[in-house]
Amino acid sequence: MPGNINENIKRIRELKEYTQEYMALMLNITQTSYNRIEKGKSPLTCDKLEEIVSIFEMDLISIIKFESSLYIKSDFIKYKAPLDQCDLSKIETLYRDKIALLEKLLAITDRELIKYKDKYKCI
Repeated sequence: MPGNINENIKRIRELKEYTQEYMALMLNITQTSYNRIEKGKSPLTCDKLEEIVSIFEMDLISIIKFESSLYIKSDFIKYKAPLDQCDLSKIETLYRDKIALLEKLLAITDRELIKYKDKYKCI
């Protein structure tokens, strides 16, 4: 018996051996946001659903009616998630954004430390 669409997306992703990180990258969202979609904690917009259909190279009806018991994992995988130059560019951008965010957080932490050192006269 088919599960709900979110469960089906997770099962298909796992059968294709795609990671949540890969799916998030392809959907231009964070891994956490993608995880929330799979768990049904975030709404699955029509646009994101269309993108997922495209990534899986399946039609929507097949995803909705998906029953993992009908598939053998090795027969289901067409190929591993490709990493072409476009994908590498996206990954590089994500890492640069993450580094910039971490640098901002570090600067905030440094300011907070100075503030508390001044307040409590610490060395």
